[in-house]
Amino acid sequence: MIRQAPASIARSCSRMAALLLAAVVLSFGLLPAERASAVVEIDITQGNIEPLPIALPAFSGAGGEAQLASEITDVIKADLARSGLFRPLDPASFIETGVNVNTPPEFGSWRPIGAQALVVGAIERQSDGRIRAEFRLWDVFAGQQMLGQQFYTTADNWRRMAHIIADAIYERLTGEKGYFDTRIVYIDETGAKDKRVKRLAIMDQDGANVRYLTNGSDLVLTPRFSPSRQEVTYMAYAGTEPRVYLLNIETGQREMVGNFPGMTFAPRFSPDGQRVAMSLQQGGNANIFEMDLRSRRTTRLTNTPAIDTSPSYSPDGSRIVFESDRGGTQQLYVMDANGGNPQRISFGPGRYSTPVWSPRGDLIAFTKMNQGRFMIGVMRPDGSGERVLTEGYHNEGPAWSPNGRVLVFFRDTPGANGGPQLWTVDLTGYNEQRLPTPAFGSDPAWSPLLE
Repeated sequence: MIRQAPASIARSCSRMAALLLAAVVLSFGLLPAERASAVVEIDITQGNIEPLPIALPAFSGAGGEAQLASEITDVIKADLARSGLFRPLDPASFIETGVNVNTPPEFGSWRPIGAQALVVGAIERQSDGRIRAEFRLWDVFAGQQMLGQQFYTTADNWRRMAHIIADAIYERLTGEKGYFDTRIVYIDETGAKDKRVKRLAIMDQDGANVRYLTNGSDLVLTPRFSPSRQEVTYMAYAGTEPRVYLLNIETGQREMVGNFPGMTFAPRFSPDGQRVAMSLQQGGNANIFEMDLRSRRTTRLTNTPAIDTSPSYSPDGSRIVFESDRGGTQQLYVMDANGGNPQRISFGPGRYSTPVWSPRGDLIAFTKMNQGRFMIGVMRPDGSGERVLTEGYHNEGPAWSPNGRVLVFFRDTPGANGGPQLWTVDLTGYNEQRLPTPAFGSDPAWSPLLE
C-alpha cells in the first residue's frame, strides 16, 4: 500500500501499489516549507507569461548513481521547460557548484545569473534495491525553502518519480496542479495512406514508454479516458460492425459496452465514469444517446432530423456540449445532461466541431474550419470569449490536460507520404510543440493524474 505524506506536502503522492512510492516532507528548522513567505510565483492567469528562470543543477548520485541522477534531472527540466512557464538556466552559468541537498545554498551565487528559483536534489539506491530521491525548492531572492520532499520507488519507475517531482515544483510555483505524471492514449497509424493500420497506443505525456493496446487487426477510433479510473473507451470495427469497448489500461481486460447497428461516433465518459455519451446514426441522421455502464440501459438525449455528435460533459455532469448541423451548418450547442434546453453557443464564421469541455469548467475547446483553414480554439460555455490558439493544414481533435492548461491535438501533413502528428498548445497559444511518436498519431486523449 502507498503511504501518503503529511498534510504540508504540496500534493498527494499516492500511486499504484505496483509502483511503490512514498513521500515525506523535508525542512530545515527555521525554514519549513509551509511557512515560507516566498516572493517567487507565476501568475498563470495572464495572457502571455514570461517563463520563470529556474536553476536545476544535476541531482547528486550517491553510490554510483550519478547517471541515473542526471537522467532524472533531465526529465524534470524537460517537463518544466515544455510547460512554457519555466526557463531552466544553462548549467555553464552556475557560479556555485557541488550544491548539497542538506545544506542551504549560497544565494548570492544564484542571484547574479538571474535564477529566481533553485532546485537541489539527490538520488541514492537503498539496500532493498529501491531508489530514494529527495529535493528542495528554494526561493533565491527571499533566501527561503519553498518545498522539500523525499520519494522512494522501484528502480524501473524512476521516470514517474521525475514527473511527480516536476508536478510538485509546478504546483508550488503556480498554485495549480501539474500534469506531468499522466499518460496520453492515441491512435498509432502505420502503412500506406490508403491502407493504414490503426492501433490503440499509450505513452507518457512526454512521448516516452510507448506501448500498444491493440494489435491492429480491427480498425480503432476515438479513444477516451475515464476521468475516475485508468480506463479507456473506444470504438472498434470488426469488419463493418461498430462496437464500443471499455479497456482497463493496467490489467488489459476488455469489455464490450455494446454492438450498435449502423454507425457509432465518439463515445465519451461522464465525470463520474459511470455513463458514456455517444452518437448513433439511424438512417440519415444521428442523435446523442447516453448509456449507464452499470445497467447497460440506453437513454436518447436528442431527437432531431439533424446530425448531432461529439458530446462532452461539463465537469459537474450537469450539461453536455455537442456539435450539430440542425441550423444548416456544423455549430456548437450546450444542453442539459438530460437533453433539455439546447442552446447554440458558436456564432463565428465557419464550421465548428469536436467540442471538449475543460476539466476546470471555464472553457470549451473546439475545431474550427473556415476558408480552408483548420483551427483549434477555445470559448466560454456561453459562447463568449472565442480565441483561436493555433491553425494549420488540418488540425483536429483537441483534448485537455487534467489541469485544463494545455491541449493536445493532431495535425495532418499533406502529400503522399504525409500523415497525422500529435501536437500540444497551451492556453496562451504561444507555446506550441510537437509530441514525438514512433509513427503517425491521431485522436489523442489525456489521462487524469495517475494514482
